[in-house]
Amino acid sequence: MRYEPIDNSLFKFNRANLVKLMKSKSVAVFHSADQYPRNGDQYFKFRQQSDMFYLTGIEQEKTILLVAPDFHNESYREALFILKPNTKMEKWEGHKLTISEARKISGVQNVYFLEDFEAVLRDVLLDSKRIYLNTNEYVKFYTEVPERNLRMAREMKQKYPLHKYERLAPLMIRLRQIKSELEVDMIRKACYITGKAFDKVLKNITPGMMEYEVEAIITGEFIGNGASGHGYEPIIAAGFNACLLHYTDNDKECKNGDLVLMDVGAEYGNYTADMTRTIPVNGKFSERQKACYNAVLDVFKLAREMLVPGNTIDKVNKKVNKLMEQKMIELGLFAQKDVDTQNADNPLYFRYFMHGVSHPLGLDVHDVGSKYDVFKPGMVVTCEPGLYIEEENIGIRIENDILITEDGPVDLMIDIPIEVDEIEAMMKRR
Repeated sequence: MRYEPIDNSLFKFNRANLVKLMKSKSVAVFHSADQYPRNGDQYFKFRQQSDMFYLTGIEQEKTILLVAPDFHNESYREALFILKPNTKMEKWEGHKLTISEARKISGVQNVYFLEDFEAVLRDVLLDSKRIYLNTNEYVKFYTEVPERNLRMAREMKQKYPLHKYERLAPLMIRLRQIKSELEVDMIRKACYITGKAFDKVLKNITPGMMEYEVEAIITGEFIGNGASGHGYEPIIAAGFNACLLHYTDNDKECKNGDLVLMDVGAEYGNYTADMTRTIPVNGKFSERQKACYNAVLDVFKLAREMLVPGNTIDKVNKKVNKLMEQKMIELGLFAQKDVDTQNADNPLYFRYFMHGVSHPLGLDVHDVGSKYDVFKPGMVVTCEPGLYIEEENIGIRIENDILITEDGPVDLMIDIPIEVDEIEAMMKRR
């Protein structure tokens, strides 16, 4: 692994909290992520399924976790199943975990090889009433590719049709929303690496550079500082491209006079940062660019203060929409009289600001949780207002990662340059 080993007390703690939420006489089954075919005989780089990592710290494919806290045989109350290493496989694919290594990483003492899983599962299930199964329940995400947990859930319901089935997702959402100190430390490290990459861009970007060259600077800094890479597909968007919210082609020129929007985040120990900065390619904001940028920055600062216990993302969104509407009036994008007569179902601000201002962050860039969930201490969310004026080739977003605490919001990216003067001063020293 590239990151400092994580104390397995974190994974023990997470499993213990899961057990507290499970109903009596039940068993929970978690599967690792798939190895996804890329092309020919190649796979995409493996990245562990987030719940599996959260509960075990294991990053190896074809891993299964079984949790059955009420089972009479203590050896199966918490059991991990891994690939059986063999010299031929390791010659081609590299080292696979031994039982002792899996125990050390996960803190699970009962570790077996995969060929034992079906027999152990049957033994446990025949003494259980309920089966908890894990599936992806992200509200805005649907894929035609059935991932391993879903396939295994369908198979299990065919084999054991008379059991009662429960959803693991609501339990995992409840657990993963509140970050422990160790988790926050991992996110802080990811933020730190992301900040280092941004600093390097400020010192190296020049007119005529391609978006992918900027991406290369960031990627190199991420990997060179121990990150596994990007936590999500990076957005390097110059000029008009910055008005496209999920632009990832990153293959156009960064021209003199353009703004370039960079939405990037290092992934460290499977925890991701999520930062957006918008800078002038030539190192100097025009007066119009500066006015637009400072409008977004003003709203960012006000929105950040709303990220406190008791609030929700939905409530913050509604307040930020009104703040951005006022800024748009000040920038001359429309007038108050236009707002007074607008269609309430299609407000004018939506033309220039069409996304939410916050989302949960953690093992996934869009982490578990809903915009209606009440903020609690230990949650980490983003703060990211934006302004997109297509007719002026101006796209601006500013985004930091915020830890919610009893004492107010803690900006985990507070040391990353964000003010116009800071950005211009650093770019001037190139």
